[in-house]
Amino acid sequence: SPSSRAMQLIDGAQAIAGDLPRASSATVDVPMEAGEALDTGVLRFSALHRIHALIQEQLAGGEDHVLVVGGDCGVSVAAIARAAAHSPGLAVVWLDAHGDLHTPESSPSGAFSGMSLRAILGDGAEGLALTPGAIAPTRVVLAGARDIEPAEDEFIAQSGIVTVTANDLVDHEVLAAAVQATGATSVYVHVDLDVLDPAAMTGVTASVPFGVSVPDLVAAIGALRAAMPLAGASLTGFAPSSAASAVDDLGAILRIVGALA
Repeated sequence: SPSSRAMQLIDGAQAIAGDLPRASSATVDVPMEAGEALDTGVLRFSALHRIHALIQEQLAGGEDHVLVVGGDCGVSVAAIARAAAHSPGLAVVWLDAHGDLHTPESSPSGAFSGMSLRAILGDGAEGLALTPGAIAPTRVVLAGARDIEPAEDEFIAQSGIVTVTANDLVDHEVLAAAVQATGATSVYVHVDLDVLDPAAMTGVTASVPFGVSVPDLVAAIGALRAAMPLAGASLTGFAPSSAASAVDDLGAILRIVGALA
């Protein structure tokens, strides 16, 4: 994560894990070494590549529907690769305040979290990006994004990615209708908690005003699940400033977990 609060993502993931059923949960121990870019344009590429492999190993041979909890958005890439391999007609819903559509060449930070959705579309450093064509841009629904940089905006305009605004999600059927319109037969749902309005969620690394409310997000996911099979999900971006603030946010997070799981 490029955030100054990156280490608090560990606290956030552990706080969520503490409220999940242990019998159906597994922990991926993330190596703490910084890693090197290795001329890829991705900061800490070697460590990220190792984490990608660890997630793949954990998911191999497991249940069809898996919820991956991060960490930042980079943890979703291996999970979506697995879902795409099992579900050829997969759509991806990306609920995030940001586009995450940079390449190593366009990224101002070099942080993979801001490249993760683009890597899912097959554009990015070898070893982290999916095979081109595994997920078509026309089967991606970017929802709730409101902090999109010019290079990302240009890619959205020419790629055919479907966008749904945070205001659109007040109508709980809009997300399901957008996914159904892609022709997909199943869906993977990724939630970065910064998609929520800052009034609803304080423990994120990069909050953006005018986000989604928790009731609207949960209801939109519920309507989507009623309309289409869920092939997997991810939940990322919880970085509480303290143990006390983690408790304040966990009620909302567990509602979202319930909608996804």
